[in-house]
Amino acid sequence: MARFSVCAALLVLSCVDASPPTLRPTPTFPRLVEPATPQRTVFRPARRDIGDDINSILNGLGSAIPSYVASGVPNFFQNFPTGTAVQSSLGIGDDALAAAPTQVLNLPPYANWTGQGWSVLLHGNVFKQPNISQSQLDDLTNGFLINTSVSQLPASQAAQARNLTAEIYVVQQSDLNVTMTIVPLSADGKAEGTGQNLTVGPTSAEGDFNQVVPIPDPDGHLQLGNETDGIQSMSLHSLGTDTGNATAYLVPPEGFTVISDIDDILRVTKIYEPAEGLLNSFARPFTPWMNMPEIYANWSKALPNLHFHYLTTTPEQITPNYMEFIFATYPLGSFDTRPLNFSDVSATLSIRKFLLDRIFQTFPQRKFVLVADTSNSDVMKDYPAMVTDFPGQVQCIFLRNTSATDSGDRFPYDTSGFKGLNQSMYMFFTVPDDLKGLDLTKECYNSSVPQNVSFGEQGLPFGNGGFSLDSSRLVSVLMVAISVLLCL
Repeated sequence: MARFSVCAALLVLSCVDASPPTLRPTPTFPRLVEPATPQRTVFRPARRDIGDDINSILNGLGSAIPSYVASGVPNFFQNFPTGTAVQSSLGIGDDALAAAPTQVLNLPPYANWTGQGWSVLLHGNVFKQPNISQSQLDDLTNGFLINTSVSQLPASQAAQARNLTAEIYVVQQSDLNVTMTIVPLSADGKAEGTGQNLTVGPTSAEGDFNQVVPIPDPDGHLQLGNETDGIQSMSLHSLGTDTGNATAYLVPPEGFTVISDIDDILRVTKIYEPAEGLLNSFARPFTPWMNMPEIYANWSKALPNLHFHYLTTTPEQITPNYMEFIFATYPLGSFDTRPLNFSDVSATLSIRKFLLDRIFQTFPQRKFVLVADTSNSDVMKDYPAMVTDFPGQVQCIFLRNTSATDSGDRFPYDTSGFKGLNQSMYMFFTVPDDLKGLDLTKECYNSSVPQNVSFGEQGLPFGNGGFSLDSSRLVSVLMVAISVLLCL
């Protein structure tokens, strides 16, 4: 009877108009995020089952596909507990937390030339990592795994899963100033000149700092931005902690920048398959997608002054794993991720577009090569929008077609944003070798690679999807399909 009720409900819902609601502007207040109220209930990441998957679709009726696929962020990387919620759920006392060392996550920033000198965007997070017993950590980690547990994983994978969970359960520190030393680096990475101290803050309620500050250069070791086309680097070290080390990249006004997503384009994630995505993110070593490192290495060699910027909307807490993988596998570069706190409502609603707009506005004379995959509907909307929003700044758009290369990706993708764009500036590809031999300064399209772009919804589970389908109709189709599967 219960199963019949679920089926009946789903069939009814499949006929409901699922047009997205109209978003109304939210008034801006001086302090958008206040310190979280301590929670008395213990946070437990719920195990997923078919009911959870259905709920995720039901909750996403305002869009064509579940929100975690829409944003390109695995659903298990959303809604993490923060601040006092972590402290309360773990039963950590104030004295025990005070005894824990303060740590700093310093994201590798980019710096731009202003005409008055160099300015750097310092951004990151300040937190404390409480002491969690292994048994408690195992319980928390098991909440993120599907059809397995920490005890069933190989030792190395179990250790990685525990470490990542510990990174999630940290207590962010608000109202703190962060002072760091910045030192110029030579071409071979050696420090030269006298270090200068920069201070940012105070940190937000969620421990974030995000501030543009001028870089002092009393010794004259830095080349002027209007006199060089090369990228210079500087080391950053947060004072008072042995964490918070990073490299800042001084990017001249003109040149080429590759802005690259990470999940399912630089590494194998499979966010569209929750069980696999969890293991690939929590337990298994991060693995490059095919020979993509070779492609990036070739680009870096062909264009020595090419700037690489890695933009992922993965939450800050797990960024260290991403940075460690990227900097061991791909060319070095600056980094953007999803902050825990926003002072701008538009950033909350569309973080990827906010971060893209920021770097485009910072470097109005540079040309940008955008790289991602079709499983992320934010990318499918935001990347082509950059062409019209910032005329002349988009050099190329490269998108891996995950539906064509991975049978596990059963979600459609929308190519309507590319209608009207010149084919010479974008390409959908299936394997990294499709990108081989392209000169980024002159060409973005390999004519031997079939495109099959319909400028509508594609990659549908029922046929090839070479027709346009609005979001409400698509949700109806998905709901009917789920109803049929449940009632078999």
